[in-house]
Amino acid sequence: MAAAGRRDGPSAIERSIDSYLDHLAVERGLAKRSVEAYGRDLSAFAQDLVARRVRNPTAIRADDVRAHLVALEGRGLAARSQARALAAVRSYLRWVAREHCLSEDPTAGIHLRRPPGRLPRSLGHGEVGRIVTVTVPGGRRTQRDRALLELLYACGLRVSEATALPVHALNLEAGFVTVLGKGNKERVVPLGQHAREAILEYLTGERPKLLRGRNAPHLFVRAGGQPISRQTVWKLVRTRARAAAVASGVSPHTLRHTFATHLLGGGADLRVVQALLGHADIGTTQIYTHVAPERLRAVHRRHHPRA
Repeated sequence: MAAAGRRDGPSAIERSIDSYLDHLAVERGLAKRSVEAYGRDLSAFAQDLVARRVRNPTAIRADDVRAHLVALEGRGLAARSQARALAAVRSYLRWVAREHCLSEDPTAGIHLRRPPGRLPRSLGHGEVGRIVTVTVPGGRRTQRDRALLELLYACGLRVSEATALPVHALNLEAGFVTVLGKGNKERVVPLGQHAREAILEYLTGERPKLLRGRNAPHLFVRAGGQPISRQTVWKLVRTRARAAAVASGVSPHTLRHTFATHLLGGGADLRVVQALLGHADIGTTQIYTHVAPERLRAVHRRHHPRA
């Protein structure tokens, strides 16, 4: 965190933030990208503290946090990004309070107006089917690409989870996959018949040709056995969506949203969807209740005595 070329080394606050980021990675097991996001938000906080001549983490007060939030708003940061920054600062200062046995959390009385919920985009059943099965002119890895898309939709995987998935995580006979998600937490997700068939076809057809006699742990590989990248998956989904005449803006995460929406629309319990998505907090999953209002109304009419 220390600025390059500084002769006096990192400040006490910068050292404290570095220790907190180590705590997130080692003790709490947060993913690297999550730790990096905390680091960016806390680096901005540290810069504002320097401007206010606050040099020690135990000297941070509520007014310093409020001034930081005002500065973020002045820089044009969206409400959602401000809320994320406050969450990072709040978590850090609670850790400081525990480490230094402070009696007061400087963020205890600070609250932002909750940003409006953004409804995730989801696709219709027919749109998903077209994206998965469409023939792309010049497409070279049709078996691999179809298996990947079937898996993303059938299991609601994050793109990072799909690209890192090892072959040994599959149990095609039983019909499930073991996924290593955020915070190194494992979850077991059913595959479904379409995904099982597409993966089996890829494993016995294209994948051995891509490996060229080499061994590789990852399920989805490029020529030579190296794992495919997240960028490759994003490009694949966009290309397939265009070829299938599906509206723009479709991403791998759209398939994850669609997985959750279709499950809820089919009557799945919210807690089940939470487990399948790998959400630690049910509040993260609850946004999907807004995407299937017709289903919720139907359940209400069927089960409520006054409906």
